[in-house]
Amino acid sequence: MSQAGHNIAKDGRNSFVLSKLVVVGAGLIGGSFALALKRAGVVREVVGLGRSEVSLQQAVQLGVIDRASTDWAEALADASLVMLAMPVGQMTAVMQRMAPLLGAQTVVTDAGSTKADVVSAAFANLGAAMANFVPGHPVAGAEKSGASAARADLYEQRCVVLTPLPQTHEAAVQCVRTAWEVCGARVFNMSPEQHDRVLAGVSHLPHLLSFALVHELAQRPDAQQYFDLAAGGFRDFTRIAASHPEMWRDIVLANRTALLAELDCYEADLRILRALIEQGDGDALHAYFERSRTARLAWAEQQAKITQKL
Repeated sequence: MSQAGHNIAKDGRNSFVLSKLVVVGAGLIGGSFALALKRAGVVREVVGLGRSEVSLQQAVQLGVIDRASTDWAEALADASLVMLAMPVGQMTAVMQRMAPLLGAQTVVTDAGSTKADVVSAAFANLGAAMANFVPGHPVAGAEKSGASAARADLYEQRCVVLTPLPQTHEAAVQCVRTAWEVCGARVFNMSPEQHDRVLAGVSHLPHLLSFALVHELAQRPDAQQYFDLAAGGFRDFTRIAASHPEMWRDIVLANRTALLAELDCYEADLRILRALIEQGDGDALHAYFERSRTARLAWAEQQAKITQKL
């Protein structure tokens, strides 16, 4: 059985060095991954592939990638690691194009915010390369997009979830895990289904709610008056509504079953709150808010402890 990692070299400084990293989609996520590895000195060449030649050239000018390529065969030849960092809606088309061009030793991973659909696309299109495919999701990002938003410290102390499959070579998993750890991330393993269920609640639903609030206010005839008076609470809650529309359209549709379940739960709680407000039940509202406050403070404290340990 062949093992992944043929092009992962060792030298006197590092035990982990990628000869060639190929990034498909050199924007915020893929570009930050490349910059973090370049900063650590563990990658010898970064090649960018993507839909927009203008965006790729910008990534070259900013030093995010070393060169851009429009020749998929040339770009993928002898690649150590391929990072698929485009919207999840593009995964099938990209996998179809790259599958016959992948070397037997090339490790492939992705940064998609949904996993069950990406895994399904991989099974349908990667063929023998499936053994070297390690699905992943860095739980990090920003409302800005593109190569100009990429930064080397984006993944420091952030969670990255890997969802390796039973047939995934252990060497491939270790390659991807090490790459993320070099970026400063904390790496966890989950099943694709568990990932999608949990992220629907703590990532996909908050984005959807943020988009919805801004959209609803923007449709009002006197919307400008509302925006003129908006302050910190509005800013903090709606920051993520400035996120990439294509990316979030694809995420919402790909994870719609889990997201609809989360929406049902949220709507049920809203109905509870509405009833308490209608009834004027101050004591019950106070208790509700206190439970939320306690949970939020406990989460923040836990995050602070994790940060202090790193």
